[in-house]
Amino acid sequence: MNIKEAADKLGITPRAIRFYEKKGLLSPAKQESNRYRTFSEQDIWRLQTIVSLRESGMSLSDIRQALEKWEADGMEELQYYLELQRSILMSEWLQIKQIVETTDRMIELLKNERSLPLAHIFGLASASKRLREQRVNWKDRWDFNRLAPTHDERVAASEGNYADYGEALERIVRLIRPAKGERGLDIGTGTGNLAGKFLECGCAMSGVDQSREMLRLCQAKHPAMETRLGNFLALPYVREQFDFVVSSFAFHHLAGDQQRLALEEMDRVLKPSGRIAVADLMDAEENAQARSGYPSARALSRWFAKHGYTADLHSLNERLHVLIAYKEEK
Repeated sequence: MNIKEAADKLGITPRAIRFYEKKGLLSPAKQESNRYRTFSEQDIWRLQTIVSLRESGMSLSDIRQALEKWEADGMEELQYYLELQRSILMSEWLQIKQIVETTDRMIELLKNERSLPLAHIFGLASASKRLREQRVNWKDRWDFNRLAPTHDERVAASEGNYADYGEALERIVRLIRPAKGERGLDIGTGTGNLAGKFLECGCAMSGVDQSREMLRLCQAKHPAMETRLGNFLALPYVREQFDFVVSSFAFHHLAGDQQRLALEEMDRVLKPSGRIAVADLMDAEENAQARSGYPSARALSRWFAKHGYTADLHSLNERLHVLIAYKEEK
């Protein structure tokens, strides 16, 4: 198949094919007599893959790396790169959404006050920038890929930060009261210990985690579970998809502004009249986080109340609490 036939088959131009070849993404054979390119079925398949990955927004350097890994290690590597791309796109979409919402608030101020004072503009812009930076600067500072192989062993010991681990998971299930066929999301799912309990109840579970290795182990334990690469601040789902959202022993890793973003993300993907449950290390005091580093249970409860939820706090030990919030029907 010559270059024009290949281009016609894929609906692209010969110039695009030459560009991908120049960038080292494919290398079709060339006839010795005239140096014309000859495209095999394998070349067409590779070119079709390149075009599809470009459509998903992946950069040429990432496509090259993904194809190299794919050929060396199989489908798992390509799936990882596609999930990484989806995570990036969701984060960018949320940033745009935030900018639009900030602009809408400026327009509303202008309508109501017939002017837009500089202080208001600066305040809205600063808040928007701060939240955007929180999303963009998210990093795995804890190296959970390295910790993944020993995760289940550590939590099973039920000591230190994981004291009463098993009871916390059981308490979440009891408070959520899952019904067969409901769809749930577990954020920071790790190896899927909490999600697995909901699977046993007949729920369809999805799990999000920032660690590729955690998700790999989770999939091995729970093949029927959907897993996606992501984090609290940019959940890789569109709005109102889940009957309940849960998280265990992960929320306390978030800083103050990140906690608010995480709660907004949970609310965004939750269906009307859904439930949210978080089991984690928390402080009962209002301003205790500055001293202990743990989230304030009262501050979280106040956020839920402000956003139309009824929230209850259940204490398992001095530091470990389960916060359950029920979204009120409008």
